[in-house]
Amino acid sequence: MIADYETLAKTIAALTEGETDDVALMATIACEVHHADDRFDWTGFYRVTEPGVLKIGPYQGGHGCLVIPFDRGVCGAAARTGEVQLVPDVDAFPGHIACASSTRSELVLPVHNAVGEVIAVFDIDSDQPDAFNDQDADKLAEILSDVFAK
Repeated sequence: MIADYETLAKTIAALTEGETDDVALMATIACEVHHADDRFDWTGFYRVTEPGVLKIGPYQGGHGCLVIPFDRGVCGAAARTGEVQLVPDVDAFPGHIACASSTRSELVLPVHNAVGEVIAVFDIDSDQPDAFNDQDADKLAEILSDVFAK
């Protein structure tokens, strides 16, 4: 099953309407996105908890890394640059952190609040190589913006 982003966006909008707690929003998004697509093996958030540090937030899948510094890994790169990281082969990414040995490709999107600050990253791992494309990145970025940047 491949994600139906139009339906996913509507579902997430309905479920998160009026909610202001970031952790509750993250938990809902992680659950809905994770179950929307068979490519998504691990789906979750790493929250900015202090300058230069990400800590595990709500997620679906096996265990994640507990702490990721901004200067390490795909998640760190997304947090540090504020840019989407679309990685077709994690083994080819310099400094990749292997939280799960099954991960082959990764999509990480920065999560911005209403004033443009990066408050988290949304990490999706796949056990398939080259599992993600620009459409995945664009549609998920829209969903995140609709929820967190309002």
